[in-house]
Amino acid sequence: MNERIAIVGAGLIGRAWAIVFARAGCSVAMYDADPGALAQCRKQLAENIGDLAQHGLIAEAPDVVLARITPVATLAAALEGAVLVQENVRETLEVKRAIFAEMDQLAAPDTILASSTSWIPASGFSAGLPGQGRIMVAHPVNPPYLVPLVELAPAPWTSPAAVERARDLYARAGQSPVLLKKEITGFLLNRIQGAVLNEALNLYANGYASVEDLDKVLKDGLGLRWSFMGPFETIDLNAPDGVVDYARRYGPTYREVACGQLPNDWDSGVLAGIEAERRSLLPADQLGERARWRDNRLMALVAHQRKQSE
Repeated sequence: MNERIAIVGAGLIGRAWAIVFARAGCSVAMYDADPGALAQCRKQLAENIGDLAQHGLIAEAPDVVLARITPVATLAAALEGAVLVQENVRETLEVKRAIFAEMDQLAAPDTILASSTSWIPASGFSAGLPGQGRIMVAHPVNPPYLVPLVELAPAPWTSPAAVERARDLYARAGQSPVLLKKEITGFLLNRIQGAVLNEALNLYANGYASVEDLDKVLKDGLGLRWSFMGPFETIDLNAPDGVVDYARRYGPTYREVACGQLPNDWDSGVLAGIEAERRSLLPADQLGERARWRDNRLMALVAHQRKQSE
């Protein structure tokens, strides 16, 4: 790829998106309203790209990839010549509306404007803008340079042609785009993740298991299968004759269990208990170190998956 990409917001997700596109060969212009954030992100970018090189996940020298990412002083400079803008600013509707109105004025008419928002539908911040047809959500999984899924969630008025161009850009950058056929708060991933979190919170709150053991249910159980196949393929393979056979065998029990799965209020007392158990396992001052450990484990998994595909 040799397209120009604009990254708006130099925080955690913005930096990760910059790596995605620079690794793919794009020139990346990076802007943040806080000049200090731009100045600080260079070291983190170098560290992350260096880790990728150690795991064999980039074909070029780290300095070559890093050189494709250029901090710029103004939003207009970032958007100039960009085929895609990836926005990563604060997660409030008011802020999103303001930044997209400004970007819609500054960007070329055919530039795709995409938001990394985790929850807000594109219709909430694009309605009434002259260029609303090129605005959409492109929600990543943190960190997107390691977890390739990106959810494309257009507004009802987003142009199908713009969506298809976005899908092509993300796919060529090494991501795995999925398309929402209609808008829904939280999109796909966070709704599924929310269902798992809701039940985990309930099981903990009602004294069925510790935080550590509930984490093991995912990391040593479901998560192993889900790292290379989804829930529908899982049940398709877990009964001799596939999905309908699985539903016939286990569907009544799942329906019965679902009747007892109530919404969780994220009660402060329950969260305090979870926090206490987590801090006994990992002190707060080690969170950053553990996050880098996580990223390196993800890199090792990605490298393994690439070898299996080959």
